[in-house]
Amino acid sequence: MIKETKPSETILWRHLKSLPYFRAMVRAVEDSFYQGLELPEPVLDLGSGDGHFASVAFSHPLDVGVDPWWGPLLESRHLKAYRLLVQADGGRMPFPDGHFGSVVSNSVLEHIPHVEQVLEEVARVVRPGGRFVFCVPNHRFPKLLLGRQVFSKLGWKSAAEGYSRLFNRISRHQHCDSPQTWQERLTQVGFVIEKHWDYFDANALHRMEVGHALGIPALVCKKLLGRWVLVPAVWNLFLPYLIARRVFNSPITESGVYSFYIARRAVPSEEKPSDERPDRG
Repeated sequence: MIKETKPSETILWRHLKSLPYFRAMVRAVEDSFYQGLELPEPVLDLGSGDGHFASVAFSHPLDVGVDPWWGPLLESRHLKAYRLLVQADGGRMPFPDGHFGSVVSNSVLEHIPHVEQVLEEVARVVRPGGRFVFCVPNHRFPKLLLGRQVFSKLGWKSAAEGYSRLFNRISRHQHCDSPQTWQERLTQVGFVIEKHWDYFDANALHRMEVGHALGIPALVCKKLLGRWVLVPAVWNLFLPYLIARRVFNSPITESGVYSFYIARRAVPSEEKPSDERPDRG
């Protein structure tokens, strides 16, 4: 049973030392949500990528990391965040029915076109009563982007909508859906949402959005040297820390542009849940 408990300041600094501040802000917030959260083992990380998040958020390696791309998996090996790495599409995973006690998926499902098929597979590989924990940008994300709001105030409706589409394309978002949509999807495959909350307000989104535009030096550093932050010293990161600290300390809000879900695989004896909205934890 995995249950993390790290001091909050440690969480924020660990992400700032290894990611550009605009990515570190949201990843540190999501990391904090896992602290104290019980994850029955074995644990599968769906869309494990380069393994960075798991290596920072969890003090022990997760059992399995699965990703469809070889490049990130090869990079992930050096972080030793997983006991086993598997190259596979999330819609066709090579695991037996009910093999895992928990599945986590951190900011992955929004990138998957065939998300319904993936959810069916998650339901198949998680045992009844097992947990499915994930987070995604929601329906507010494209609407609250700073660029969209500026164009809207100028009365340039087409430019505002085009900006949202462009930013989503840059972010590789296939969909940004509401909690109601996710509840319908999860109910369809046999999951019950235990808790749900929204986080990262419009101001935080704007800070992240501007950071994308200023993040070219970090991208060059990553391409040339294999790391996002060239000098991970406190003195060099103090300004990013000040920018990120307020967001990190008060992330949960009803107007948040991201949503965090804790779902449970229903046991056969349970009745199908009603159409009530997800609980807010």
